[in-house]
Amino acid sequence: MPPALELKDVSHTFGDLQAITGLNLSIEAGQVTCLLGPSGCGKTTALRIAAGLETLQSGEIYIAGNLAASADWGLPAERRGIGLVFQDYALFPHLSVVDNVMFGVTGNQDQRRACAMAALEQVQMAAHCEDFPHTLSGGQQQRVALARALAPKPAVVLLDEPYSGLDARLRDQVRDEVLHVLKDSGAATLMVTHDSEEAMFMADQICVLKDGKMVQSGPPESLYRQPISAFVAGFFGEVNMIPAVVNNGVAATVIGDFPAPDLGDNTAATVVVRPEALLLEKAPAACTDAHLGMIIQARLLGRSSLVHVSVTNTVPPSVPAELHLHARVGGVFLPAAGERVRIAVDQAQSFVFPLN
Repeated sequence: MPPALELKDVSHTFGDLQAITGLNLSIEAGQVTCLLGPSGCGKTTALRIAAGLETLQSGEIYIAGNLAASADWGLPAERRGIGLVFQDYALFPHLSVVDNVMFGVTGNQDQRRACAMAALEQVQMAAHCEDFPHTLSGGQQQRVALARALAPKPAVVLLDEPYSGLDARLRDQVRDEVLHVLKDSGAATLMVTHDSEEAMFMADQICVLKDGKMVQSGPPESLYRQPISAFVAGFFGEVNMIPAVVNNGVAATVIGDFPAPDLGDNTAATVVVRPEALLLEKAPAACTDAHLGMIIQARLLGRSSLVHVSVTNTVPPSVPAELHLHARVGGVFLPAAGERVRIAVDQAQSFVFPLN
């Protein structure tokens, strides 16, 4: 079986701006893929090109193995068999919920309404079929937009920052519901987001973009546990960046030594340590046998505590002289400002990269 959606060597410019360079992407039926990256990295442009809303300049687009666009030809968006969910939902305000969903469905009136109602049942919005969009909450509008995208039974669904307009608690609920609906539909899904947690929640595959280029792709756990750069590591949550110089395959820092077998001697490096990798315990007053830090402040965040620690940087390069580190400790851990703590590090959540 060919992929449901495939982008081959896609490049795109806006004037002098290179928005996408040599993007290759393949999505199987039933798979959810997220394009993840900062604003301006090209992810929405890639989605619009796949949808046919932006003219393909270079490369090829295939849908279910059939050519949908090349540099000199392209199927119009309405003939690509793609369902779209926009950032602002784009519901027609003068149409009822069921009429919004019927809009893209073919057949006679009875067939179209039956198909629309089935899609609304799927997203638990059938009871609101005669309501108008302005009477619905943001989460309800999002579900109607998804029903409209799924009603024609497309092979591919594209979502552009679909949860950005929802508050945090509603976002968690809605994206869980949407994920189940998408998986039940069997459609290949391409979703654009700048939220790494959202991507990890939704995706079977994540593609990280930077400056129009894909820098790493794979399952969420692979990108989180085996990032190939400080940029990728930092995109999956807050990190501590510690300067180091590699010698004899080791990056030495004030909080410990980190293996760096692939880097040569005297290589300037950055040691990236996730906050949850810093293991803290209160140090006795006379303690001198461990890596030590001083508490700046600690805050309880609910299921974990965020602890700010100051460490004197005595290992070259000793700039900055004081390192301000963040540790995330499970449960309640609230030492007072000025207390000393022992610092150990979970090496599995720490990474060494050459300084760019």
